[in-house]
Amino acid sequence: MTLHFLPGEPEIAVHLRRNARARRISLRVSRLDGKVTLTLPNRLPENEGLAFARQKESWIRKQLAERPEQVCVTVGDSLPFQGDLLDIVASAAVRVCVQGEQLCVPHGMAEVGPKVERFLKAEARARLKEAADHYAGALGVDYTKLTLRDTRSRWGSCTSERGLMFSWRLIMAPAEVLRYVAAHEVAHLVEMNHSPAFWSVVDQIYGPHQMERNWLKQHGEKLHRFRF
Repeated sequence: MTLHFLPGEPEIAVHLRRNARARRISLRVSRLDGKVTLTLPNRLPENEGLAFARQKESWIRKQLAERPEQVCVTVGDSLPFQGDLLDIVASAAVRVCVQGEQLCVPHGMAEVGPKVERFLKAEARARLKEAADHYAGALGVDYTKLTLRDTRSRWGSCTSERGLMFSWRLIMAPAEVLRYVAAHEVAHLVEMNHSPAFWSVVDQIYGPHQMERNWLKQHGEKLHRFRF
């Protein structure tokens, strides 16, 4: 991958990469980190690809401008937790905790972001395990392990080895959204597909879920704007 720049205010860094399977030029602007990637077929001259990027400059700038503002988490910021927006405050608490509408961190705590992240991961694991155990019990099935990751493209997954994976950022979504994702992945322990039979299992253990799916489509991306 090579780096090029489109002139302007500000200039735009464009990461150019080759893909032997690509049949045409593609241009992508990441909504998470703003990275601009220009993908070219192996035989296409580089100058043609860069000319294409220059033609799409206004589109690129529009995508960058519409990207959710990044938030570096620290005292004074607000952070969603189980769907509620909490103010991060310094307090006499001995550890990070939730008190009413506040997320309290000890006075003088260094590295606020990493410590808040660890708190969120612990809360996510506890709630996701509780939900997964509940839905697995309802189906009479078992899973082998539960892991947390900071995934960008999916909120959860189920492996052929019966392992469940979830994004720990679900702890920032409303509680019912977290539980829906847990039910969705547990249902894959019975149906490893998205067939009508699979959705029937989700309906059986969770119930109506369109609102939760819509919430993730409309608001899920915003959970990735918080940096710790």
